[in-house]
Amino acid sequence: MSGRVAVGAGAPADVAGAPAPADPYPADGDGHPPAPAVFRSSVVARGDRAHAHRCHARPTARRRGGVNIDRTEEVVMQRMNVAEVAPQAYQAVLGLEKYVRANVGHTVLALVKLRASMLNGCAFCVDMHSRDALAAGESDRRLFAVATWREAPFFDERERAALALTDAVTRLGEHGVPDDVWDAAAKVWSEKELADLLMAVATINVWNRIAVTCRNDLPKDV
Repeated sequence: MSGRVAVGAGAPADVAGAPAPADPYPADGDGHPPAPAVFRSSVVARGDRAHAHRCHARPTARRRGGVNIDRTEEVVMQRMNVAEVAPQAYQAVLGLEKYVRANVGHTVLALVKLRASMLNGCAFCVDMHSRDALAAGESDRRLFAVATWREAPFFDERERAALALTDAVTRLGEHGVPDDVWDAAAKVWSEKELADLLMAVATINVWNRIAVTCRNDLPKDV
């Protein structure tokens, strides 16, 4: 009797008493096999640095029940680099980004960006903005609490009003932004501050929709 049996689509596997075949994908330092060359592009500029994106497939080898199972993870390629395809449109959105960074306090802006990115399911932006906020000195506890800000005691009245407005504008249900949300924000923010805050929420929503639609992958090395 042979020392191997077929698994899946004819892949060889170990059985008791048979030597294990050589691993065709030797692992790298993080326990996974080395990835092939990756595709990088810039989508959202951050001052003097750009967002680097990587999309690639990684072949992996796993052992299950003493059997080697080799597979290749699903390939998720970036669909488009908007900055290259429509540079004028990209620069227009970047202009909004520069405006809100210059006119909205960095602490509340970080909360707004993180909250909208969570609601939109933008992993790339959640990763980037949480790392940026931590680097700027924001509390990790406050950042974790953004996901459940209504129940968390870490935010002041102005921040809570900004987060509520972010929720309403980002979700924008059938009846739009409720009066109570707008009135609460208008009570603690001046008219100009509220206009700038609204532009901040709108801008991060644009970035989120670009990143999610284009399938921008998270950078491995940060």
